[in-house]
Amino acid sequence: MNRMKDRIVVITGASAGIGQACAERFAAAGARLVLAARRADRLEAMAAGLRDAGAASVDVFTLDVRDAAAVAAFGDALEARGLVPHVLVNNAGLAAGLDKLHEGSVDDWDRMIDTNVRGLLLVSRRLIPPMLAAGRGHVINIGSIAGRQVYPNGNVYNATKFAVRALTEGMNMDLYGTPLRVSCVSPGLVETEFSLVRFHGDAGRAAQVYANTQPLTPADIADAVHYVANAPEHVNVLDMIVLPTVQRSATMLLRTTP
Repeated sequence: MNRMKDRIVVITGASAGIGQACAERFAAAGARLVLAARRADRLEAMAAGLRDAGAASVDVFTLDVRDAAAVAAFGDALEARGLVPHVLVNNAGLAAGLDKLHEGSVDDWDRMIDTNVRGLLLVSRRLIPPMLAAGRGHVINIGSIAGRQVYPNGNVYNATKFAVRALTEGMNMDLYGTPLRVSCVSPGLVETEFSLVRFHGDAGRAAQVYANTQPLTPADIADAVHYVANAPEHVNVLDMIVLPTVQRSATMLLRTTP
């Protein structure tokens, strides 16, 4: 059963990767999309295709989730347009660097903490109250296997994703007695721009992360997010881990001989 038709689905970090794939999956279900990202040009380029794919409507917003004033204005704009979300997908996130803690870049740490943790907090803090006032809603946070198992040199990124998991559980408890649901979808290895961003644009190094193996695709995770969102209202999938078959933990990934 399709429960997403004409539902308002807000997706942060929607301009690429898992966020873009989620937009495409919810468009196919006939949802009303609200897409937010820093790269507005990409969102604008996506909009027509999403409408053609079945989206009931597509609204795009330039948003840096790290900017408290911008997040507040984003929430104001949504309320003014009657776009209080039925589903909020907190997808905006990144990894920066892969260094030992004592050799890490403070700038990289700030980017990860401000985006992965503070950004999720700011968006959730602004959008959950109108969802509560409307008497419905579902917050879906995009976590990671890195939020369950630490891997070498992951340190601060691991810490931010452990925080996402903790915040998901905390939100879920704080919303006890309300109709709002809270979920976390935690992927393993997914081939996106993730590694390109982590390695500061070094395409060769990024490609090695996915070489000689079969990672998940963004569409695989979008299917999982849609499944969680589309569940009956009395069903809440609190935590879902999605791994490629070739991966059995954060550090166990089967690679073929090149």
